Amino acid sequence: MQLTPNFSLEQLSYSETAQRERIDNTPGADIVDNLRRLAEGLERVRILTGCPLEISSAYRCPELNRRVGGASSSQHTQGLAADFTCTGFGAPADIIKAICASGIEFDQCILEYAQWVHISFSQAPRGRVLSIYDAAQGYVDGLRDASGKQIA
Repeated sequence: MQLTPNFSLEQLSYSETAQRERIDNTPGADIVDNLRRLAEGLERVRILTGCPLEISSAYRCPELNRRVGGASSSQHTQGLAADFTCTGFGAPADIIKAICASGIEFDQCILEYAQWVHISFSQAPRGRVLSIYDAAQGYVDGLRDASGKQIA
């Protein structure tokens, strides 16, 4: 099922871990509505970057989320979040800077381990920007480098 011109239900619910572990990661109808909202937000990001987004993770059923070590309150389990890179545009930090400057409304935009962008969209977007480099330290406010220095 195509959710938007560039994002399908299959793409946003695909998981290598789910396939390998034989976990049924099929979203229910309520989750499909959220995935449509997510796909619409990702379309805006794709237009901004002018390049395809490489989605590494989007919807995760609760069992899959547990298996990959996701937080129990993860927006991935609601179909509202995706992790991605966009190598045609640049580094994840640069993508987040561009998103923040664009006016695209998002709930959370997180630089995760300087390796990928986590973005979520909700009905009441908070526009929260976070960074994480160390799971023990957790998330810190703002777009920061590994030393904790504010990037933007």
